[in-house]
Amino acid sequence: MQHNTTYTIGFAAAVCVVCSIFVAGSAVGLKDLQVANAILDKQKKVLVVTGLMQEGEKWPADKITQAFETNIIPKLIDLKTGDYTDGDAKTYDQRKASKDPERSSEAPDNKAKVARVPNKALVYQVMKNNAVDMLVLPVEGKGLWSTLYGFIALDKDANTIKGLTFYEHGETPGLGGEVDNPKWKSLWPGRKAFDVNGKPAIKVIKGQAGPVAQAPHAVDGLSGATITSRGVGDLVQFWIGAHGFGPYLSKFKQRGS
Repeated sequence: MQHNTTYTIGFAAAVCVVCSIFVAGSAVGLKDLQVANAILDKQKKVLVVTGLMQEGEKWPADKITQAFETNIIPKLIDLKTGDYTDGDAKTYDQRKASKDPERSSEAPDNKAKVARVPNKALVYQVMKNNAVDMLVLPVEGKGLWSTLYGFIALDKDANTIKGLTFYEHGETPGLGGEVDNPKWKSLWPGRKAFDVNGKPAIKVIKGQAGPVAQAPHAVDGLSGATITSRGVGDLVQFWIGAHGFGPYLSKFKQRGS
């Protein structure tokens, strides 16, 4: 059966409208689930970087949430002063705040290519026997193709690295994407974030750094991914430095909490 042009265009338009309504409805309907999954994924990454959950383990959502809420206390700090501040740390979206001119400030020129820093930042305190046993700090910075978002865990001395992990990036699989490789991440624990003068010193070098005892401030570079490797070192240094969590870490060392 032949249809005229008007009918064809009208039919196509109707199909497009119906499809757009379906897609929009699905997006709205799934938004809460997507938000919940994103929160759950971050909780999982925090548990993994602290060693409370092993890489590759498959836990049900309720177990992840229970382990997180039992062992970890999220807190908000004033990034410039390093003091604790008010606000709901459980629902605070640091990435969103970083993009809001009213809740962030322009970052000084830096190798990690961080454009803005939030006025308030999240710190995750891992508790043991009612005392802070470990700190987890959100970190981000440019690799080769993308911005890498992750967490670095520091021991209660606020210097010894306990772990590093990323939960989002777009680096090349098999090259820069090796930041997800458990073998490479296992090189970080035990390294020192700061030198004897309290200056950020940890870096990712080209080639092999050697064991912790011989190279406390260096980590092996990723083969074939020099720019991504350098980016990881730069972003860690930025966030533990003066324009990141440096003021907080300095005060934490003094008060121990």
